[in-house]
Amino acid sequence: MNKIGTKTIETPRLILRRFKVEDAEDMFNNWAFDSEVTKYLTWATHTSVETTKALVSDWVSKYEDGGYFNWAIELKETGSVIGNISVVHLNENTEAADMGYCMGKAFWGRGLMPEVLKAVMDYLFDEVGLNRIAACHDINNPKSGRVMDKVGMKQEGILRAAGKNNCGICDEVWHSMIRADRT
Repeated sequence: MNKIGTKTIETPRLILRRFKVEDAEDMFNNWAFDSEVTKYLTWATHTSVETTKALVSDWVSKYEDGGYFNWAIELKETGSVIGNISVVHLNENTEAADMGYCMGKAFWGRGLMPEVLKAVMDYLFDEVGLNRIAACHDINNPKSGRVMDKVGMKQEGILRAAGKNNCGICDEVWHSMIRADRT
């Protein structure tokens, strides 16, 4: 595994890059304040931009660690940060990562998140050298699972009452792809 950290990735419509403290305003305005976006997330809806600034500052401080992977999703067309994707758990022993992602509601339904997830998975497989990438979603949030399906992840199963998010304890639907699955 190559601990090369969060590097800039470009897709046709997006730039995936490290967060800057200045991104806190976009993060707050585009998704962190919105209870519909954060409904199935594990962190609380932000009530002030100061909360968002503190979180982004913490993220920025971790970039020197080559095992930290957290991208701001910047829309090329506007330069606005519209979401994020990150490795929420890295297991170096098995060369595996669990992913998490979210995006502002105004940008849903455009195929942006599958574009992001595929680009990050390619980076993690090809550059970092991971063997397995997984993600889960609350069983009541099938649209998140649809993103995973679109990039070729396979559903592995449902872990009953295994997670907790802003809705409470939930069943988690797990999806993954391993290096051997890639076509």
